[in-house]
Amino acid sequence: MKEERDRGYIHIYTGTGKGKTTAAIGLAIRALGAGKRVLFAQFMKTADFSEHRLLKTLDGLDLLTFGKPFFIASEDHREGAAQIDAQPVVFFAKGEPPSFYREWVKDGLREVEERLQGYALIVLDEILVALSFGLTTEEEIVALLQKTKVGQDILLTGRNASSGLIALADVVTEMVERKHYYRQGVRARVGIDE
Repeated sequence: MKEERDRGYIHIYTGTGKGKTTAAIGLAIRALGAGKRVLFAQFMKTADFSEHRLLKTLDGLDLLTFGKPFFIASEDHREGAAQIDAQPVVFFAKGEPPSFYREWVKDGLREVEERLQGYALIVLDEILVALSFGLTTEEEIVALLQKTKVGQDILLTGRNASSGLIALADVVTEMVERKHYYRQGVRARVGIDE
């Protein structure tokens, strides 16, 4: 009988603070160091952030990105979205996200599902932001979670984790912003923020 620690768990890194993706990369590195294979899927991002230069070279890690060369945000997030990783931001009316972006996220979830086999850790970076913007549903995410096998850990990152996913998860870490230089108008810094 497998030990309880080997069954695989659902992790969530959420909150308003910096470092969710950075922590996810750290967990991926730890898994790779233990000889495990990692699928690192980033939603709402393109492969042009500093970490991609290294992640693409790591044996045992497969990197997928499902995003556009701009970020999207609902009108009610306009103030907080003005500084998203120095990318241009396209705003949409609350509850009416662009249909092409919804399809992009759904295609990404399908691709992750098709590739689940053989990975010990699956990271769905920024999937919680996609959920909060209505680009996917909690049901679609739960359906994917239910397809993981014994021994597979899955990590969901992003702001605004839903209460349903939090209840389902085994580990939830909330990063809280106490202070950030963005508030003084400092743009995202290469190698630190992007």
